[in-house]
Amino acid sequence: MSWLPTEDPRCDGREEHSPIDLLIVPRARDIGGFEVRRALPSPRRKLVGPFIFFDQMGPAEFITGEGIDVRPHPHIGLSTVTYLFEGSILHRDSLGSVQPIEPGAVNWMTAGKGIAHSERTGPEARATGQRLFGIQAWVALPKAVEETDPAFFHHPADTLPVVAGEGKTVRVITGSAFGATSPVATASDCVYADIRLAAGTRLPVDPEFEERALYIVAGAVEIAGTEHPAGELLVLHPGDPITVTALADSHVMLFGGEPMDGPRYIWWNFVSSSQARIEDAKADWQAGRFTAVPGETEFIPLPER
Repeated sequence: MSWLPTEDPRCDGREEHSPIDLLIVPRARDIGGFEVRRALPSPRRKLVGPFIFFDQMGPAEFITGEGIDVRPHPHIGLSTVTYLFEGSILHRDSLGSVQPIEPGAVNWMTAGKGIAHSERTGPEARATGQRLFGIQAWVALPKAVEETDPAFFHHPADTLPVVAGEGKTVRVITGSAFGATSPVATASDCVYADIRLAAGTRLPVDPEFEERALYIVAGAVEIAGTEHPAGELLVLHPGDPITVTALADSHVMLFGGEPMDGPRYIWWNFVSSSQARIEDAKADWQAGRFTAVPGETEFIPLPER
């Protein structure tokens, strides 16, 4: 089965007044007992603002002694954004960062000119077993800072603003939304928010940015008379204000920003405005020229294709 999402041609912007340009249904892939659904990139949509990669991780149940073990691997030209709903992951990187992440917090790792990292279930969670559920996103860097020095920042859940009331609870992960502004620093202006809606709640979404999308994690919502269930990514029409109505208790992620300053190439874990730069990164990883992750002895080899 293909690892690319499918797209619904009924929602591709051809309907004159449709508030949804494109409907994407991520395909599920089992990666050793752990299910992942990739919404971006898709065949006809690589980016929504600077967001070039959007994966739903889980939900998955790990019994005692089990967990995830993503061995050290490289990145360039992007920031990885790990955000969990349930469970925990232990992050290690080639800067020497060692940081567990738990629900509602953010691990923001900027690869820039090159970084390697691992993501594993920590020893405490592995000893007790856990349920793991969350989103892994990548944010492409503007050309001016694609080759910046790598960096890592952790933002605990209690540092991110929460807007609550009238049936909604919104945690603003990056940017500004619904009257609150996140302290997370980003290389480009963008928005990313975790939205929980009680059944019957109506939530207006303003067209602050040209490119916006909603990912329905759980429940079901109605937009302009059309019902959308969990597991759909809705790319919204530029400039259109919309209202999301929760048909059941629902969980939605909002993200987007202004269009990127040109196209981006993506190959494995590398993102760049230059295909030649990606070829250099491939050669560097294969030759062992990336800085190693302290405390790790394994690594993921360069794929053949």
